[in-house]
Amino acid sequence: MIPPRSLGIAFLCLALSAGADDRIPAPVAQALAIARIPPAAVSLVVQGANGEPRSLRVNETAPMNPASTMKLLTTFAALEVLGPAFRWKTEIFLQGALRQGVLEGDLVLKGGGDPRLDLESFWMLLRALRAKGVREIRGDLVLDRGYFARASPDPGAFDGDPFRPYNVAPDALLVNYNSLRFVFMPGREGEAPPVRIAVAPHPPALEVINVLRLANGPCADGRAFRDMLAPTFEPARRRAIFAGRYPASCGEKDLNVALLAPNDHVAGVMRQLWSETGGSWTGAVREGTAPAGAAPFHVHESPPLGLLVRDVNKLSNNVMARHLFLTLGAETAGTPGDAEKAAAAIRAWLARKGIAAPELVLENGSGLSRIERLSAASLAALLQSAWQSSVMPEFVASLPIAALDGTMRRRLKGEAVAGRAHIKTGLLADVRSMAGYVLDRAGRRMIVVMIVNHPNAPQAQAAMDELLRWVYDRG
Repeated sequence: MIPPRSLGIAFLCLALSAGADDRIPAPVAQALAIARIPPAAVSLVVQGANGEPRSLRVNETAPMNPASTMKLLTTFAALEVLGPAFRWKTEIFLQGALRQGVLEGDLVLKGGGDPRLDLESFWMLLRALRAKGVREIRGDLVLDRGYFARASPDPGAFDGDPFRPYNVAPDALLVNYNSLRFVFMPGREGEAPPVRIAVAPHPPALEVINVLRLANGPCADGRAFRDMLAPTFEPARRRAIFAGRYPASCGEKDLNVALLAPNDHVAGVMRQLWSETGGSWTGAVREGTAPAGAAPFHVHESPPLGLLVRDVNKLSNNVMARHLFLTLGAETAGTPGDAEKAAAAIRAWLARKGIAAPELVLENGSGLSRIERLSAASLAALLQSAWQSSVMPEFVASLPIAALDGTMRRRLKGEAVAGRAHIKTGLLADVRSMAGYVLDRAGRRMIVVMIVNHPNAPQAQAAMDELLRWVYDRG
């Protein structure tokens, strides 16, 4: 077995053995060696944003799993093909007579693929109905999801965790990301229950069983926090049980859960919010289609795409990225939008831009995939093209800023490159990636792409931070 120090020297020598354009910078190579990640598992490109020759390239054409940096392809294509002012529409139709505030019939909601029909937006939609004179609905709530092709994926197929919001499937009528936000608050000493739970939204049929115990000790994050709560989620019974412990040191903390089936979720949110606006509805929920040729009673529009891409890239929102992907298919090849149409639209757009990307494999456009592939060279070409594009301001503004926001908010704090790097990150179990722009010390805008595909990829962040420092300092 090679000693760790010798292994590091071997990696460093390998990294420095090729020509000038192929050398991994020494601090990056050292960080990779410490993480026991071989250079063969790394693909990277550094070049000027204005078309200057690449100043660094390593395995740049290798097909790699890009994880969430695939969202750069989807968002840039959407901005150019659909336009920054594109808005999704959710339409409401009345099937029946409306007399003195009473609808003697069904209310039809026709989804248009809005990726951010969140709680506030859905409340505004219902409030507009009340303002237009609807008070009581005596029929059913009919849901038209025909804008996207219907699919019934197993929400736990990707990683065995069906209740994680990132595993929510795209849905032409996606309300509040099909997720509930549970907020946990430790009570005062002697107070019952010892831990309070609030839910937003809180469908009337949702049952929350709270037997949490207040505990001492440190809090936890991520999966460890959820495991500490010992939850049991029962979608068919519309029930959530929390039977674990909650350290007082956690303070107020939340957990987002994709608990309910889509129809149950929409119906539950509708019942809660419609009641809060002063309306009444006692019917059922069912799927159907909007009346052909009829004018909608009300149209709710999303914020423009130019703003929504910020949520997609800064927060790395998978279901929103998948909505953009399917919308490309629907708007270029007709409804229902599906993955085949979307992939064809993106490939045609790439061809028009002169970007070959022969290694490209698309599944859903979000990077939440085991099979999607893209090279560092193709990502760099995309970023260079974006810098010259009319949608450059919207695209660059959507990327996380080092040390300030999004998925980069905790990295490189207090360092010289902080605030000067717009970087999209990506992570899967065996993937770490980043791609974006760095304004170097000399004021030059540089494109930076680095992808690691290896079992030790979770330890690659230090090497990526070293690369960002190196790009900034060499200016």
